[in-house]
Amino acid sequence: MRKRGRRTRGALAVVAAAALGVAGCDAVGGDSAAPSESAKPSPKPTPLWDRSPASVAAVGDSITRGFDACDVLSDCPEASWATGASPEVDSLAVRLLGRTGAAQRSWNYAVTGARMADLPGQMAQAVRREPQLVTVMVGANDACRRTPSAMTPVSAFRADFEDSLRSLRKALPKAQVFVASVPNLKRLWSEGRSSPMGKQVWKLGICPSMLGDADALDSAATLRRDTVHKRVEDYNKVLKEVCAEDERCRYDGGAVYDYRFGIGQLSRWDYFHPSVNGQARLAEIAYRTVTAKEPLT
Repeated sequence: MRKRGRRTRGALAVVAAAALGVAGCDAVGGDSAAPSESAKPSPKPTPLWDRSPASVAAVGDSITRGFDACDVLSDCPEASWATGASPEVDSLAVRLLGRTGAAQRSWNYAVTGARMADLPGQMAQAVRREPQLVTVMVGANDACRRTPSAMTPVSAFRADFEDSLRSLRKALPKAQVFVASVPNLKRLWSEGRSSPMGKQVWKLGICPSMLGDADALDSAATLRRDTVHKRVEDYNKVLKEVCAEDERCRYDGGAVYDYRFGIGQLSRWDYFHPSVNGQARLAEIAYRTVTAKEPLT
């Protein structure tokens, strides 16, 4: 009888163990269900930054209008780094959308002479097109005033930029923004002053706070240029900081400011604005920033 009882209890233990295995209990007595063979991994979240937007609107100043790139003292939007159709430039829009797509789904609302205070109005025009990407390049004219004292205060520059992004975000919550840094105006002066013709054109009123009395190297002229240079750096700091607060905004990391424009990248009429070659370099910087896997710092 004892042997039969031991055999019976042993058999019951085996059955119980088998039952526990079928029920899916874990080895420490937990009651969680066994993983289902049909379970699928969770889908990856959609990235906030789309590296291939389907439409582009540009806002800004004379650089984005291609001023002096094709002819003296005139706009040349076909050579614009942002939306131009020129094969020599291979604009950001063409690189992203193809030539046909760029002609149909890119728009240029930049205005020669525009300052940051004009950006909210340009942005209002741009949002009507519902672009997936808005490019911003503005700030040079805020520094290029008749005198350094007339430059846009940094606080006003910040307020207008913040207002522009707020209005964009309110109208188009998912629109992306590429922000280009303000070029190094002091370097443009250094390069362009080697051209007698360029200096003659500068006398017509191109960026007098930096380019006025181009050959003057006295302490007053040096202080004037250094003051403008510092203001450009302050503007770029604002662009970086405000853009960083918007998860769908990318700043170029100072790439335009750092780019060493040479004579070949400057207009042969004013030796200040980008030439066609210079516009192509700006397009490269923009495309690299927009298509990067991670934002530039």
